[in-house]
Amino acid sequence: MFLTAYHFDGDPAELLPGYHRLLDGFPPGAVVLQLCTVTERGLTVFDTCPSRETFEEFIAGAMFGESVAAAGLPGPRIEPVGELRHTVVGEAVSR
Repeated sequence: MFLTAYHFDGDPAELLPGYHRLLDGFPPGAVVLQLCTVTERGLTVFDTCPSRETFEEFIAGAMFGESVAAAGLPGPRIEPVGELRHTVVGEAVSR
């Protein structure tokens, strides 16, 4: 899995409803692992794709930008983080 950080700048109270609208637009099962954090600058969403190639295709496609705009979110600063090698969620361990 490939991890990316999407940084949305603005007031988190105004950004969170847009983030939820964005999530509502994805088909069931499309999101495998995603974390949304409130930061001093707004929201940072950590999202996974099956591979870096899938990530690059996703952000290059028109659907990504259109979905973000339709949700009422500003264009994010996109930070590719890297390949996930180990995750722990609760007691479940994924390697």
